[in-house]
Amino acid sequence: MRATRVLIPALFLMLAACSPKGSQAQPALAQPTRAPPQSAMSMKSSFAPVVKKAAPAVVNISSKRVVRQQTDPFWQMFGLGVPQARVAQSLGSGVIVRADGVIVTNNHVIEGGQEITVALSDRREFPARVLLADPRRDLAVLKIDVGAERLPTLAIDDTGEAQVGDLVLAIGDPFGIGQTVTNGIVSALNRTTDPTGEAGSAYIQTDAAINPGNSGGALVDMDGDLIGVNSFILSGSGTSSGVGFAIPAAVVRRVVETAVGGGHAVVRPWFGARTQSVTPEIARSLGLPLPQGALVADLWPDGPAARAGLRQGDVVLQADGKPVVDAAALSYVISTHRPGDTVPLVVRRADGHDQPAQLRAEAPPATPARDERTIAGRNPFDGATVVNLSPAVADELGLDAFAQPGVLVVNIGRGFAMNAGLRPGDFIREVNGQPIHSVRELGEAVARGGRAWRVTIERGGQQITATFSA
Repeated sequence: MRATRVLIPALFLMLAACSPKGSQAQPALAQPTRAPPQSAMSMKSSFAPVVKKAAPAVVNISSKRVVRQQTDPFWQMFGLGVPQARVAQSLGSGVIVRADGVIVTNNHVIEGGQEITVALSDRREFPARVLLADPRRDLAVLKIDVGAERLPTLAIDDTGEAQVGDLVLAIGDPFGIGQTVTNGIVSALNRTTDPTGEAGSAYIQTDAAINPGNSGGALVDMDGDLIGVNSFILSGSGTSSGVGFAIPAAVVRRVVETAVGGGHAVVRPWFGARTQSVTPEIARSLGLPLPQGALVADLWPDGPAARAGLRQGDVVLQADGKPVVDAAALSYVISTHRPGDTVPLVVRRADGHDQPAQLRAEAPPATPARDERTIAGRNPFDGATVVNLSPAVADELGLDAFAQPGVLVVNIGRGFAMNAGLRPGDFIREVNGQPIHSVRELGEAVARGGRAWRVTIERGGQQITATFSA
């Protein structure tokens, strides 16, 4: 049976009617502790001391949004079959990381939610607001108002000391039945690509049972500290098969600290080079003992990697003191830093010598300017939202920063563009024989108008030319 990647909130549909401070010191994030809650001998017979410490900081999250169920257009022509309003409800879990009510969860638990409710372990409920949502990392930070009360918290342990084989507990609210604790081990670290072939972050893999409703819950170590936020499973049935994945605490801390600092987006540092994983064939050709590392295939002029002294053909073997298994692992290590941080590297030169390098992490450049706009009027692009491609936009959308610059379609709304077959991700390369390099040039071409249009787009590396009448 083919395993599938399953995001794990519990989802429900219900019929519903539609109807239209003074400055205070902010509490700090809790810090990890290194004192075991009980003796090793006692721990062999019970996880209760760890659960007692960690469970009060794990919450249930309910996210509701109003949706409309479409009916057959035939009946709508006669005034029948009016779309019905429904409330879609998503149930997941979350972790209190600051005593004044700051909570981290998965973005897919609350995405699109119009009403978010947090239920504490003592069953009290509070409305929540979103401080920051980060779809790319599938994390969201919420805030509930608890006044002067101080809630129990979990410390975010981003020391990276977790090892394969360590005992862990998964705490969450599977199927909405109430808080549940399961145990297992760290099955693997730095899973940069899941077995379905979809590239991702560097996940912690665990065999602790994780089921729908556990999304956003805690993965804790035997000190009762948070080492990951449970995110998804691989399963042929949609329920736990012993292959679950958690977002590491290092990523969680970056997102939480950005949110509590007033940020609305997490800036992901840019390496400034195109890399590829070292395959056995590449390792043999370069004389490497193992097929590990990230080969520098191309450099952005005056980018962070170039300024650190890296060259085309170098192989990055270590980053931040950690072995670089492949290109995705290097990208992950860089992403856990903030712009301005220094990341120590070890690179293998073409002559076989290893050399240290110091990379200064930077935000990807936003050049050319984004210039996002939605095209309207009698033209093939009516309803399309377009932007200028820059390394910053490419990073935001998960695209290759080294792609040829141009005008990128990022959204298709109602209009001619939808009927013309344009899709998000298309590059507009030429209009009526005029090369298009920027949104401004596209706007000028549209303003000239005309009845016949000849448009060339690039999709998946292939150029397509079509003619339209508007």
